[in-house]
Amino acid sequence: MASRIEHRATFTSGVADVFAAQSSEQALRARLAEIGGTNARLEEHTVTDDGVRYVLLQGVASDKLPQAVRTLHKGDLTVRREQRWRREGDGYTGTTQVGVSGIPGDITATTALTPEGSGTAELTTGEVKVRIPIVGGRLEGFIAEQVTNLLRSEADFTAKWLARGT
Repeated sequence: MASRIEHRATFTSGVADVFAAQSSEQALRARLAEIGGTNARLEEHTVTDDGVRYVLLQGVASDKLPQAVRTLHKGDLTVRREQRWRREGDGYTGTTQVGVSGIPGDITATTALTPEGSGTAELTTGEVKVRIPIVGGRLEGFIAEQVTNLLRSEADFTAKWLARGT
């Protein structure tokens, strides 16, 4: 059984500006430098006709992991996140595929950036699946909580980036 992810954020800037703040190479590199974790890097970044595709690698130090994870996996974890954004109507839709080294399972999510008044709403929904008997459900819950915290941190970063007018 999977654990659900849901996060909502609002921004005072328009959709195009929020999209750029969340998907431009410059913004992604700055976000990774600030909140990316161990050995964080932008592995790929490709602008397409209707959006963008990028791959982020982020590390999680083993001392930040719960005991159940440290029992299953020795050392740090590497999180590989592939994000695809495409223009859809007056907004953007993003799909995310995430894999975590040493953990059998995956994280999938869909994000929508849509106009809301004079600003932008962002809604991310997804799920975490961990295919490990007995402890998988507990790990899913932990990972879903961590993903939600990361989404919150990324939204805060985006709001600051937009306020700076970068």
